[in-house]
Amino acid sequence: MDAKTGEMSGCPFSGNGAARTLLGRTNKDWWPEASALEILTEDGRSANPYGEDFDYPAAFNAIDYDALKADLAALMTDSQDWWPADYGHYGPFFIRMAWHAAGTYRTGDGRGGASSGQQRFAPLNSWPDNGNLDKARRLLWPIKQKYGKGISWADLFILTGNVAIESMGGPVFGFGGGRADVFEPELVYWGSEEKWVDEGVETRIIPDEGKALENPLAAIQMGLIYVNPEGPGGNPHDAEGMARDMRETFSRMAMNDEETVALTAGGHAFGKAHGAKPSDTFGGAPESEALELMGFGWLNDEEEIGKGHITTSGIEGAWTPNPTEWGNDYFRLLFKYEYELVQSPAGANQWQPIDPDPEDMAPDARDPSKKVPTMMTTADMALKRDPEYRKISERFRDDQAALDDAFARAWFKLCHRDMGPKVRYMGPEVPGEDLIWQDPVPAGAKPSDSDVSSFKQAVLDSGLGVSELVKAAWASASTYRRSDHRGGANGARVRLSPQKDWAVNDPDELGKVLSRLDDLRGSLSMADAIVLAGAAAVEKAAEDAGFDISVNVTTGRGDAGEEHTDAESFEPLEPFADGFRNYLRTKANVKTEDMLIDRAHLLGLSIPEMTVLVGGMRALGAVSRHADHGDRIGVLTDRVGQLTPDFFRNLLDMGTKWEVVDESGDEEYVGRDRKSGDEKFRATRTDLVFGSNSQLRAQAEVYAESGNEEKFVRDFVAAWTKVMDADRFDLAYARYK
Repeated sequence: MDAKTGEMSGCPFSGNGAARTLLGRTNKDWWPEASALEILTEDGRSANPYGEDFDYPAAFNAIDYDALKADLAALMTDSQDWWPADYGHYGPFFIRMAWHAAGTYRTGDGRGGASSGQQRFAPLNSWPDNGNLDKARRLLWPIKQKYGKGISWADLFILTGNVAIESMGGPVFGFGGGRADVFEPELVYWGSEEKWVDEGVETRIIPDEGKALENPLAAIQMGLIYVNPEGPGGNPHDAEGMARDMRETFSRMAMNDEETVALTAGGHAFGKAHGAKPSDTFGGAPESEALELMGFGWLNDEEEIGKGHITTSGIEGAWTPNPTEWGNDYFRLLFKYEYELVQSPAGANQWQPIDPDPEDMAPDARDPSKKVPTMMTTADMALKRDPEYRKISERFRDDQAALDDAFARAWFKLCHRDMGPKVRYMGPEVPGEDLIWQDPVPAGAKPSDSDVSSFKQAVLDSGLGVSELVKAAWASASTYRRSDHRGGANGARVRLSPQKDWAVNDPDELGKVLSRLDDLRGSLSMADAIVLAGAAAVEKAAEDAGFDISVNVTTGRGDAGEEHTDAESFEPLEPFADGFRNYLRTKANVKTEDMLIDRAHLLGLSIPEMTVLVGGMRALGAVSRHADHGDRIGVLTDRVGQLTPDFFRNLLDMGTKWEVVDESGDEEYVGRDRKSGDEKFRATRTDLVFGSNSQLRAQAEVYAESGNEEKFVRDFVAAWTKVMDADRFDLAYARYK
């Protein structure tokens, strides 16, 4: 239990209140009258108009990159009557667009972020914090139309933000393309609240009530990217709570204190906030608006688009007197003046400098001949009020070069954190420097076929058991998350802290296996040795079941060292539950079988792949020895170590009656012979769901049928190989380099 938050440490499903589903509120909950397009993606039909074989990296590399950037730079000052640019420059608007595209990323499950262009779709396109970004995307449409499939929306959002910073003299560290678009909303748990932040939804952290921020969420209230800028729950006087909220939410988005200060100050060096009129005078979000508005939202009766009073956050004003120029005015003003609490025309709490000098006032966004006071939000004031943030802020105030470098690096991290290894980056502006948060892995050497064959035989002669070898390989590879492309077998970080000590990995057993493989591997990398040893074990298990099959995993992985590994950042990857190994640390407020589904989704597995892997892992005895409900639970076979479909056959055997073990709290079940009452097996919810859920039972029945034994073996090997090779971006992207 975390002493500060009261949450179960490492649990991605902890929280307050009753049990929840993995998805929480869905688009149908928010907008029940929305068209049911999902019926057209049944039976595996794709919504991707380019087709599944479309090679986006190749298309991206073929565009005229310099021409694209030039077009974006020209757009910055090409103000449109239908949505005029503040100060004649769209740069600040596009920075916000890019920031909010990337800022949904969270470390808890790697979901969110800019990597698939989700800002175009509900619910993100209609979050209160994304107000009026529908107009930013429409301003970009002519450029997207011109370059077509050569630039995804996902890449265009981030590149536009970079060009916006450059166009105003700001520092940029680099840009990596390669984010392929998706064409439908991704299923992500954004929270269970039934209201948005602008409708009075409660804040997610209330220490006095013992309420902590639920994992894996990172935003403080439903519909926000980060924090409420007016203060915790809108309270501008809670200085301690404001800093706490900022520190918590930014850390869950992979940012430390210095990066938090640099991003806040750097982003607010540009542009203004909008709160010209009360928000209740405006229309609904895009997803709820009338058909003839063509996807626009947040308009009022007085305006044709953009010609009236703009309100977004409700806060009104610029942070600096030069809103379209990079500099240090933000920190200069923050520390030069005392600030008083005022309210914007929209009624939002904000802070205004007392008796500002005329030269420290900002131009009016529409009439540069007018001067208006600058402002700070309660979140900005935290950089002055909080002792740790203040130290960093004062250093940046006094050292422009330090601020330039810190902001450029933090912005790059914000926009690329969910892209995974650097090898996935495309384009001429990819920085040469390797960054620790990119999880670098030194290049490996591909072993010869004879070396592989000799090693696999040595492993089988070593005395190590099938289940031990399979578990070690799974422990290494199954950390992969397709959400942010972290984890996986490449690098062999399973032998480093913190992974080697995770309870799910049975550390004592894992240490023994890794030590023996290290003795046997010769010139092979440990990363290859672990995966190849698992392959050898699966091949032997198939052979013992009567089938000759090769497990053709790739080789050539490298080994990461401690110097390549940010150990703290790997802590969120620790499985709280792994249904494939029948592991559950302790009961959570999400059903255990749903946690299996969540892990399968992060691994990129289909329902049949998830099903056959569970059945195969049970047959191989590859279950955790540290589960509270006992050793070997769920291994429904007396032929442990052979790759048979016994798990499914015995699970579906009508001669067995299942009963809950009372003291387990519905996590453990005993299977008894219907006639004698004798105990036959023990199983968990994760096991029994393959008999109780109608869709999963349909899968299990296929593998339990007579004549499908070979199909079971071949399907298992295919799914196993997919997991082992899931992170081989060094091979997949080699042709683009």
